[in-house]
Amino acid sequence: MNIFDEKLIAYMAENNVEAEHLIFKESCHSVEEAAMAANATAQDIVKNICIIDEQGQLIVAIIKGEDKTDLSKIKSLLGVKKLRTATADEILEHSGYICGGVPSFGYKATFLIDTRVMENTIVYTGGGSQNSLVRISPKVLLDANGGQVVDIRKS
Repeated sequence: MNIFDEKLIAYMAENNVEAEHLIFKESCHSVEEAAMAANATAQDIVKNICIIDEQGQLIVAIIKGEDKTDLSKIKSLLGVKKLRTATADEILEHSGYICGGVPSFGYKATFLIDTRVMENTIVYTGGGSQNSLVRISPKVLLDANGGQVVDIRKS
């Protein structure tokens, strides 16, 4: 276990987030790796796409593993003209977690959860490090991050 896993586990305990933190020997960096480690499918994995807006604020688009984000939908939804993918350094600076392990909650950001994520009973999201995941219900995830459920995936 590393400092990122410990930090997320502490956050989950302090904030009564009902979820299971899982640590694996193998990498969970990609959707495919995460699905194999968790003995799940790509439909069970959610990605946290970190985006920076015009003011330098972090937006996290939470989508199913097989989906892609639609930046034009997010721009329209938030009323902004420019968005860009966050760099690894910006992800660490804004979220406190490394790229490839970013959880769907536990730090200050605008969280947008794609409607398809809510179709699952359970999803797996970043667990803080590249070797961990959090097993969580989408409803608990929504409660934990205070996000909005919106259509943000490419059709």
